[in-house]
Amino acid sequence: MKRIHVEVMRSDAAARRLTQAWRAAEKGELIEPVVGVGSIGELTALLSPKRMELLRFVADHPGLSVRALAQALGRDYKNVHTDVVDLEERHLLERDDAGMVSSPYDEIVIRAPLRKAA
Repeated sequence: MKRIHVEVMRSDAAARRLTQAWRAAEKGELIEPVVGVGSIGELTALLSPKRMELLRFVADHPGLSVRALAQALGRDYKNVHTDVVDLEERHLLERDDAGMVSSPYDEIVIRAPLRKAA
C-alpha cells in the first residue's frame, strides 16, 4: 500500500525531516513521502471535505479529466480545477500527458500534534 503523510510541523522540524530523508535516500533506503503544513488551518484548507471527496473519488476512478470529475461530483468545473491543481502541487494527485487525473497513493496519513514539541 502506497501512502503519504500530511503533517503539521514547524519549519525547523520540516528542515530536519528533509535532512533525514536526504540521508536515507543516499543510503538507498525507502522513505514514505511527507507533505508538511505549517498550521491546522493550512491542513484543513489542503484537505477540506470537498478535497477529500475528490481524492477518494479519483482513487476509485482514475484516469478521468477534470471536467468529468466535476460532472461526476456535481461541482463547478473551476473549483474542481483549482482543487486538482493545488493537490497536484502537493503531490497528492497526478495528471498524465493527456490531462487525466490519478492518485499516486492508496492512503493519506494525517498527523496534527496538539502540543508544541519541547
